[in-house]
Amino acid sequence: MTTTTGTAAKTSGAEALAAARLHQDDIVRFLRDLIAIPAESGKERARCHRVKDEYDRLGLDETWFDGLGTVVARVGNGPLKVLMDGHIDCVGIGDPASWAFDPFEGKLEDGKVFGRGAVDELPAIACMAYGAKLLKERGVPPELTVYLSASVLEEDLDGHCLLHLIGKEGLRPDAVVLGEPTGLDVYRGHRGRMEMTITTRGVAAHGAHAQRGVNALYKAAPIILDVERLNGTLRTDPFLGKGSIIVSYVDVKTPSMCAVPDRATIYLDRRLTAGETIETALAEVKALPHLGDAEVAVRSYEGTAWTGKKVEQEAYYPTWVLPEEHPLVRGTVQAVEAVLGRKPKVSRWHFSTNGVASMGRLGIPSIGFAPGLEELSHSTDEWVAVDDLVKATAVYSLLPETLAVLASELKAKG
Repeated sequence: MTTTTGTAAKTSGAEALAAARLHQDDIVRFLRDLIAIPAESGKERARCHRVKDEYDRLGLDETWFDGLGTVVARVGNGPLKVLMDGHIDCVGIGDPASWAFDPFEGKLEDGKVFGRGAVDELPAIACMAYGAKLLKERGVPPELTVYLSASVLEEDLDGHCLLHLIGKEGLRPDAVVLGEPTGLDVYRGHRGRMEMTITTRGVAAHGAHAQRGVNALYKAAPIILDVERLNGTLRTDPFLGKGSIIVSYVDVKTPSMCAVPDRATIYLDRRLTAGETIETALAEVKALPHLGDAEVAVRSYEGTAWTGKKVEQEAYYPTWVLPEEHPLVRGTVQAVEAVLGRKPKVSRWHFSTNGVASMGRLGIPSIGFAPGLEELSHSTDEWVAVDDLVKATAVYSLLPETLAVLASELKAKG
């Protein structure tokens, strides 16, 4: 039975779950269709058009592409604006021989859907779409506008899609729901990250006269060991965990395989826990004991969206945490508990998400909820349970109603 609290419709978790169950086959079909369309970052055109076609078929109030090619939809027209975001791009498949099944088949077997993107994070896009449909059919509370974004470029440049949608196109929400996998739990933050380089320079010489040269790789070797030692000294946060730094790649330039290399570049992946910033991380690297005259820099990403728009951003993605007592956390937990019949765990991701933009840079309260297990992301064993797709759809349909009841608190905290 649907009742009314103030002006916001209040639907029971059982009702939301029953309604989502009626669309199980459609949700699975849509997800399998998305998996079947390869879409690495910058190459999402066909998959984005498939999403827009589904949004239009579901009768959402408005749908469009933004300048980067993110697919955006809207239902409702109230003052409290909630954005539910799932990224449309996926990483590549690596060696095809390493897969036990076709990664683009969207295999359905034993109550699971398998394939590249079956966790990270196409389920959220499918479930959010049908959640919005169910919400619209019940009637969007007058307090609410709900936006969906099937966002692009996340795997190459997490957060840039939301920086564009919010900062450049003016769609500024009061709250953001992120669709990275949480195993149907509620996540309220994660470590930040950044990418740095250390470049050493030497003097090239023929290998037969190596004494005439200065080997840039030899200069880099003790620096690499310094990085390993630095990792052991980084701070730990009781919620987010430890900061980390690793050497992820080394690029060496040399005139030939018979010559002393004259340049070596060390690539660093730095994970930032609470209290660590771009400034503190750079200072630590610049203080490495064997750095000498080596150059330290933050990497910059340059690419092109499928629309042809050029994108550029430094590779820094801030740490963020939403306080556990925040009304967005409380409202999300309430909606999940209503559907699942149990209180979800409130935790955090180990990897990075578009929340680095929405909350990390822009300060917009952000929360995570989605089906799928984080640890299966980017693996050759990606799968999601069909039953979890249904449950997630029910939560996405119920969550906006729950947040509408908390509208005044969310506006005050935003």
